[in-house]
Amino acid sequence: MFELSQLRCFIATAEELHFGRAAARLNMTQPPLSRQIQLLEHILGVSLLERTSRLVRLTPAGRVFLIEARRIIKLTESATLAARRVAKGDAGRISIGFTAVSGYRFLPQILTAAGARLPNIECELHEMVTGAQVEGLLTGLIDIGFVRPPLERQEFDTRSVLAEPLLAALPAGDPLLAEGGLELAHFDERPLIMYSREGASYFHNMLVALFDAAGIKPNYVQHVTQIHSMLGMVQAGLGAALVPASASELHFEDVQFRPLTTVPERPAKLYMAWRRDNMNPALQPVLELCASCGETIGI
Repeated sequence: MFELSQLRCFIATAEELHFGRAAARLNMTQPPLSRQIQLLEHILGVSLLERTSRLVRLTPAGRVFLIEARRIIKLTESATLAARRVAKGDAGRISIGFTAVSGYRFLPQILTAAGARLPNIECELHEMVTGAQVEGLLTGLIDIGFVRPPLERQEFDTRSVLAEPLLAALPAGDPLLAEGGLELAHFDERPLIMYSREGASYFHNMLVALFDAAGIKPNYVQHVTQIHSMLGMVQAGLGAALVPASASELHFEDVQFRPLTTVPERPAKLYMAWRRDNMNPALQPVLELCASCGETIGI
């Protein structure tokens, strides 16, 4: 097989059509340049250049080979750059797990920022509940998980990326729509769509703690796992619901959202988690991007 150095010698000579100028261009003397091209012709079994005392010109085979030689050199250069980008984390693939709620507003903004700032990194998405994300991080299915706390695993590093207030989702005609501001006390003994203890334990436990601290006892009419199902029940007039602010991105007809005063003001937490021994070069730049997006997104 020929060597890339031989291709570069041939390309320079073919473009200059002069051995002396081609040698100077490559910072070498003329005899080694001539030997490299002779070796290349010997390997190929064809003459690439016609040489006389007056001129140098390409043979028909040389004209065809020049096109391919340029293409080979460009491919090797692009392959080198691609490998360096991957090694630096400027290119590659990252697998991201996310909960349904984080996909309403936070994740789309992450993907928009990644497209602008990390265009050579492909983001592969997996919608998963927090428990499945923990398993995915352990097995390597995903590199980053957007999960609800608590997440206490020695294998993981975590960072808080988002804290949201709660909104009251109310059906059309609900008397609470006329109130200037809503508090937990407005839902004492009122019909409320609640989160399932099994499938949505984070939001279930969070609301139970808030209600207990305030001495409030809503009338739980249904327990569901997914927020879009919850809003569907609100739309049907079965009761109200308390949802994270990002859920307002789901536009259900006849469902209106109102701010809700709680202590703390932003009780809905979202964390970013990753294995500390993850060796994916694309991980660090994506972590930095996600952290900066979490700091700037206003909800």
